[in-house]
Formats: sequence, structure tokens, C-alpha cells
Amino acid sequence: MYKIQTLNTISAKGLNRLPADRYNVSDNQPEADAILLRSFKLHDYPFSDNLLAVARAGSGTNNVPIAALSEKGVVVFNAPGANSNAVKELVIAGMLMACRNISPALNFVRNLQGTDEEILVNAEKGKKNFSGFELPGRTLGVVGLGAIGVRIANAARSLGMNVIGYDPTITIERAWQLDADVEAAPNIDTLLAQADFITFHVPLIDSTRNLINADSLHKLKDGVVLLNFARNGILDDSAVLAGLESGKVYAYVCDFPSNLLRTNPRVVALPHLGATTREAEENCAIMVADQVRDYLENGNICNSVNLPNVKLRRTGLARIAVVNRNNPDMLGKISHVLGQAGVNIAHMLNDSKGNMAYTLMDVDSAVGDDTLAALAAIPGVLKVRLL
Repeated sequence: MYKIQTLNTISAKGLNRLPADRYNVSDNQPEADAILLRSFKLHDYPFSDNLLAVARAGSGTNNVPIAALSEKGVVVFNAPGANSNAVKELVIAGMLMACRNISPALNFVRNLQGTDEEILVNAEKGKKNFSGFELPGRTLGVVGLGAIGVRIANAARSLGMNVIGYDPTITIERAWQLDADVEAAPNIDTLLAQADFITFHVPLIDSTRNLINADSLHKLKDGVVLLNFARNGILDDSAVLAGLESGKVYAYVCDFPSNLLRTNPRVVALPHLGATTREAEENCAIMVADQVRDYLENGNICNSVNLPNVKLRRTGLARIAVVNRNNPDMLGKISHVLGQAGVNIAHMLNDSKGNMAYTLMDVDSAVGDDTLAALAAIPGVLKVRLL
């Protein structure tokens, strides 16, 4: 019986993928085999030695201490693409809200007073103050062409927009999905200089923090619309405010309110709605539940942020899974231990990701506890399981 700890409310559609006869799922599992969460901050959380996997039902993992979990041999999963349609729709809505001045127009109407006739007359008189512009022919810059960025780029093309994208780490899979008419920017400065709208879809790391700052602000086109539904900190609020006051920035639409910006009439600040749809929450829960189940039961890894994707069809009498540091001759040492124990490897896959590596082996004979202990004692081995 596997023990699953839930640290946030996880959609029942996902939890139902974990059969009750094999999984004990609750919000109180101190010795859990796996943790499922959404926004819960894990950085100060006490992890048991039993923990095998952590799965975030979403794409970002800023709330998960990946390095610390890697040192324990714990696989960290996320759900890339599961919420991409929800974010795509909100970005399109954000562009329309900005270019059609919907938020200030709404506030104007809400403050009108008088009879219905007087309100209608004054609304008609005031509409000239909220004249906007349309999307076709405008250029959208997409910073980050992962699952979300690609969807947005393709949707913008279908709306008649020109699209320029920047992502030095774009995968082959995402490149194939991208509309052929999306232009690739050679660097981010080129994108900033050409775009009428700029939307950001990158994780918050040192290289992406404050991509829009006091220095980069002058590189933008006059009257640009900025959108941030990715992570707080990718745009510097002070720089955005300076841009709004100078007219360099026409509007800012984001998921991250601050006292500096939330009352500005040219800002639409929302309460982190990017992935907050029923469908997105269900999709994320289903994806991570399936990934955790396949890892616990079969040792297969898909969509891990700290270990490589490894999937092996079961063929042998038993299966051994080894998580280790990506050190030289690890395969040789693992094979030597099994050879000394008379265990024949029928089928094996090994791959690495950064300083972490993973080996999945189907073997033709029984594996004793002493053999597993010998594998675990190899310097650099972090976790050994017999499946």
C-alpha cells in the first residue's frame, strides 16, 4: 500500500487515478511515499526517508526545494502543458482588456450616477476617452516558447497578429508545434524593440529576474503593452511604473498585484488566475497522479524537473531502479555489484539530467536484500528500489 500525502486540494479526477486498494491518500501522511501539492511551500517541510516522489500539479516549481530533494534521491514531477490552454485564454483576454481599455471604461461606468437615462447619456459622452485599438497587424512578442508560449503564439497568429518569439532553449517538440510564420528573435533585445505586446512565459531564475528593468525599459517601443502571467519578479514593478508614467508602457496586465501598481488606471492586476480554471486543475491533477503512479509501480519517469525521462517496458523477473549522482563509472559499479551477486541484467536504460542520473534495470533472477544494500553503498547512489 503506497501512502500519498496531499498538501493542497487536488482534484478528485486526479486522485481517482490512484486505486484505493493500492493507495492510501490523505492530508496526514507523515511517512508518505509521495507528496502531491499545488502552491504549498515545501522549502521548510520535514521530509521522511521514505519519500520517493514529489509532484506539483502545475508547471512552476519555485515552491519546491529541488536541490535538497535531489540529494535525497527524490524525483520531482510537474505538469507542463496541463494548464497551457487556461493561461493562453487569459493572455488573450489580457491583450483585449488592455487595447480596448476595458478596465478603466468599466470603472468609469461604475462611478456614473443619476437616472438610467442620465447614465446612458453620460456613458455615451464619455466613451471617447476609452478609444482603443485592434489586435490584427500588431506584433506580439512571446518570451519563452514552452507549452504555454507556443499556444499563445499560435493563437495570436490566428487572430491576425504578427508574432516574434525568443527562447534559446526551445525543444524540438515545441519547435514542431509552432506556427511556421512565427519569427524567431536572435536575442531578447530584438524582440523588445519590435513588439507592440510582450508576454512572458519563463520560470523565475537569476537570468529571468527583472527582464524589464530601468535599463531595458528604453529598448521597448513606445506604447507597448506588457503581460506577465508567469512569475512575480520577471518584471520590475518600479520600472513598469516609470514606463506607465512616461507613456513608454501603454498598459500592464499581470497576475501579481502590488501596492505600487494595483491602483494605477493603466494596470490590470489579477489574483493569479492564470491556471485557475476547473479544467486546468483537473488536467494537472490527472497528469501528476498518472506520473507518480507509473514511477511508484514501474519506476518509469515522465516530466521530472530533476531527473531524465526514462520509460522501460517490463520484461524480467524483477526490476531495480537506481537514482544516483551523475558521476563517472556509475554503471560499471552497479553492474559489478549485480555480477558479483549472480544477477543477470536482461534489459536496462540509463540517462542523466545535469548532475543527476537514473538507471532502470530488468533482471532475470531474484535480488536479495544484501545485493540492494551493496548497491545503496556505492558512493553517489542516492536511492535504490526493487520493484
